[in-house]
Amino acid sequence: MGFDAPIERLQLDDTAWVDVARGWLPDHETVFREVLEQTRWEQGKNWRYERWKEEPRLSGYGNPPHPALHAAGLWLERHYKVRFGGYVLAQYRNGLDGQGFHRDDDMKWTENTLIALVTLGAQRPWYLRPRSHRNRHELPNRGATHDLHPSGGDLMVMGGTCQRDWEHSVPQLRHQPHVGIRISAQWRWTSRTGRQERTAGYGAPLRFSRR
Repeated sequence: MGFDAPIERLQLDDTAWVDVARGWLPDHETVFREVLEQTRWEQGKNWRYERWKEEPRLSGYGNPPHPALHAAGLWLERHYKVRFGGYVLAQYRNGLDGQGFHRDDDMKWTENTLIALVTLGAQRPWYLRPRSHRNRHELPNRGATHDLHPSGGDLMVMGGTCQRDWEHSVPQLRHQPHVGIRISAQWRWTSRTGRQERTAGYGAPLRFSRR
């Protein structure tokens, strides 16, 4: 199985970047159907304001891992020279599912991280904005400066200080509620270096299986 699509780097600022490879995952339509049918899906939760809140999406766990996603993870580890330790899945069932702007600061160390995502299924907007825009409500798309809009089989890898200085979002599509299912497979790594985050979720248990 080859992962030979070209990778292009989007430099967000001096220390934050996103790698994008379109059509990176081979036979992604078959992988989408199999992952959708074989995964045990659960209601995901986020730690917000000292309590768990249900997410407007479903979470799944690759156990046993799908062969194509297992191979993808090994490729990513070789390419980026880190150990991810498996992947988790998120299912956006329709246009009413989504995620607001956020950082993956539950990793606690955000100054040098890698978060790789592979999209399966429907194409959806996928926004990035600098944290400096988080209160700029007058800006279009809540201050987003980039929409990577991934399709099935696309790879995105956020790196460097992206989780410290930038926020990302899968916006709800209330005007398009019948959009097809999108599944995101995600691998995460933090160097555990630099200053630890102390946010609303600082007291939450450090668990990567819920993201």
